[in-house]
Amino acid sequence: MAEQLEAAGNEPLDFSCTIMVLGKTGVGKSATINSIFDEVKFGTDAFQTGTKKVQDVVGTVHGIKVRVIDTPGLLPSWSDQCQNEKILHSVKRFIKKTPPDIVLYLDRLDMQTRDFGDMPLLRTITEVFGPSIWFNAIVVLTHAASAPPDGPNGTASSYDMFVTQRSHVVQQAIRQAAGDMRLMNPVSLVENHSACRTNRAGQRVLPNGQVWKPHLLLLSLASKILAEANTLLKLQDTPPGKPFATRARTPPLPYLLSSLLQSRPQVKLPEEQYGDEDGLDDDLDESSDSEDEPEYDELPPFKRLSKAQIAKLSKAQKNAYFDELEYREKLFMKKQLKEEKKRRKMMKKMAAAAKDLPSEYGENAEEESSGASSVPVPMPDLVLPASFDSDNPTHRYRSLDSSNPWLVRPVLDTHGWDHDVGYEGINVERLFVAKEKFPISFSGQITKDKRDANVQMELASSLKHGEGKATSVGFDMQTVGKDLAYTLRSETRFSNLKKNKATAGISVTLLGDALSAGMKFEDKLIANKQFQVVMTGGAMTGRGDLAYGGSLEAQLRDKDYPL
Repeated sequence: MAEQLEAAGNEPLDFSCTIMVLGKTGVGKSATINSIFDEVKFGTDAFQTGTKKVQDVVGTVHGIKVRVIDTPGLLPSWSDQCQNEKILHSVKRFIKKTPPDIVLYLDRLDMQTRDFGDMPLLRTITEVFGPSIWFNAIVVLTHAASAPPDGPNGTASSYDMFVTQRSHVVQQAIRQAAGDMRLMNPVSLVENHSACRTNRAGQRVLPNGQVWKPHLLLLSLASKILAEANTLLKLQDTPPGKPFATRARTPPLPYLLSSLLQSRPQVKLPEEQYGDEDGLDDDLDESSDSEDEPEYDELPPFKRLSKAQIAKLSKAQKNAYFDELEYREKLFMKKQLKEEKKRRKMMKKMAAAAKDLPSEYGENAEEESSGASSVPVPMPDLVLPASFDSDNPTHRYRSLDSSNPWLVRPVLDTHGWDHDVGYEGINVERLFVAKEKFPISFSGQITKDKRDANVQMELASSLKHGEGKATSVGFDMQTVGKDLAYTLRSETRFSNLKKNKATAGISVTLLGDALSAGMKFEDKLIANKQFQVVMTGGAMTGRGDLAYGGSLEAQLRDKDYPL
């Protein structure tokens, strides 16, 4: 059909494509342009930079008018970003009147950079042109006929695996620079060397058998057609004539929603720390303890047998002996649990009674109760990872647990090097009490290595208002990527029934310039001591997007839980 239309002499389609080439110096930008037009358009030099200024060239490739903009090479180092900004601003002025349809970002296939060393360069490109420059970008890897490196065991690795790994590194770096993890830039391979293998038609062929030039042109022209179709169908929010307008960053709603749905313990006063987390379990335990079951102290005397004596027993006698032994151990553990509950209840009553006494008596009682704990106690030794070295430097990490209300601890990296201290941060915790009825919990952690720094902070408080009703408020700050996320949350818990507890909460998060808000509902139903159901649901919205989810958790315990 195409041949018939061409023979009819109809006017050709008014279709053209403008391509801009960006990349580091020495990756082969000018050589790739010469290969696209099959003639020398720009001079190249293997020992110095070929392109000194922004320039363009217009030609016809397979009957299609193509305009290619060549740019000077960029440098990846942090110290060269000022020079890169000057070059990119000159490129921005050059394309202001006629913006490109497609951007080719060139890099070398045979350059192994797994530590995101090109991140300063990619961030500079994003800051000058905006994140939308990567939406119509194609990653081009030159020197594609290079042999793949040896594998871990010395054997030659697969060419396809080598290309996949290198493509993933470049794509991941572009996603981080653009701030959008949904980007999936297509990848095309290019080989400009004159000794490259060719087919019968004279086209250069890559080691995987692909003819690279038609593939690159197909990606470029198809991207241009799809962009025009989106404009006609009004599928893009970017106004026409501004293809590089800054796009608002989308907040990570699934992550924020999972953080909102996470159940957090309620902050309690120091005298309430002796109680269980869930008061419903206490009631159920008391009802279960009232069952007709003999106490451990009421059992008749029992003598354990030695191994030699057990060996003389018959099979039925052995089973009866072990059943009796297991039954007695179970009753003994139940006795210990009951004594622990009684002790906690007594401590709770003593703390409440000391609160009602005058201040002098209360202080004396508090000093007496905390006298033993005020003596510094050595902390247990840390478990260090296995090492080939005979040295076991556990003495470096020994510390004392004092009565200071500020709990300050170092953060240890257990996967560090031998003979290295391994401390990479600090952790701080403290519990305050405001006006004797508002508990305030503070916890923070700062970690820093040679590249990144992470900050995590949580400030939480709670207030009881009525029987079985409590409201908690919290403020969180943590590092998400290169930005800080600030979250203000609040939730209210109330128990209308003896075996039912409901929770409703809201959350507001500020990440960069994106504001997200969400809400959640949680209902906990306890049928008995053995079975309980927790239902949770919530939604989070931000930047016009919506994420919602929920969970259903059923817990079935053994009859003798927690034995």
